[in-house]
Amino acid sequence: MLETSVRLLRLLSLLQARPDWPGRELADRLDVTTRTVRNDIERLRGMGYEIHSVTGTAGGYRLGAGAALPPLLLDDEEAVAVAVSLHAAAGGTVTGIEETSLRALTKLQQMLPARLRHRIEAVRAATLSVAGRGPMVDAGTLTVIAAAIRDHEGLRFDYQNHDGAITTRSAEPHRLVYTGRRWYLLAWDTDRDDWRTFRADRITPRTPNGPRFTPREPPGGDAAAHVVRGAGSTAYRHPALVRLHEPYETLFERLPPAAGLLRADGEQACVLETGGESFHNLAAFLSTLEIPFEVLEPPELRTFLRDLARRYTAAAAQDG
Repeated sequence: MLETSVRLLRLLSLLQARPDWPGRELADRLDVTTRTVRNDIERLRGMGYEIHSVTGTAGGYRLGAGAALPPLLLDDEEAVAVAVSLHAAAGGTVTGIEETSLRALTKLQQMLPARLRHRIEAVRAATLSVAGRGPMVDAGTLTVIAAAIRDHEGLRFDYQNHDGAITTRSAEPHRLVYTGRRWYLLAWDTDRDDWRTFRADRITPRTPNGPRFTPREPPGGDAAAHVVRGAGSTAYRHPALVRLHEPYETLFERLPPAAGLLRADGEQACVLETGGESFHNLAAFLSTLEIPFEVLEPPELRTFLRDLARRYTAAAAQDG
């Protein structure tokens, strides 16, 4: 019985490692006959795993998604990654999953060997989150939107505008984009015949979904860039356009996505579309980059920086 259990775990691990396996190859890997492989496949099916099989010379096995939730096999790195992600989700911007994430994390940690629990605790204790907290989004809303995107189904929803007015919208959902502060839906608005970006925390889905559709190419071919550019113009009280005198590759590694939309401007510079709640915050952010920059827009930011420079110069010129 112990030998059979070990073999089943090895078989399950192989099935999870790649999409398709010929029966003969599985038998060779496990050092058993193809008949034993067939019997073991039936045992796994009895445990709740959905395993598809194809007969013939090109036949084999594929692990599918079952109706039940059978055990998962995770290697050390996967287990650590899942635990760290669950810990982050417990304090994230999706409402309704905090308690669920903590319950799942508790169950996972109880099953982990001591060496992995110590690694996870070390990562947790050494990590501080400085991500900006945005409006909380209902987990069910994200699930409905994601399913409509996956199935290419039209989405019907009530949407609350910035002034509090509620309108009913119909759209072809394309992608969910998380900027680090807010969740957004990029979709083709069928009533307005144009692309629109919607804040997910202001969406209340209606049922049933609309008809299926053929996905369109997003503006510029980059959904994330389009959303970041559009969100930056409305999410910040003071949007700004700044040329940074540093190669794009260098700043791409340094700047988080929430900093704004970065694009190359020649080999030794790039342009950042960003913003802030005040010019003081913008100036402080740009100063932390410690590289030369030019303010392209708005002119009011240039005026603020000149005034700030005069005050700093005067302060530095005073004798102690």
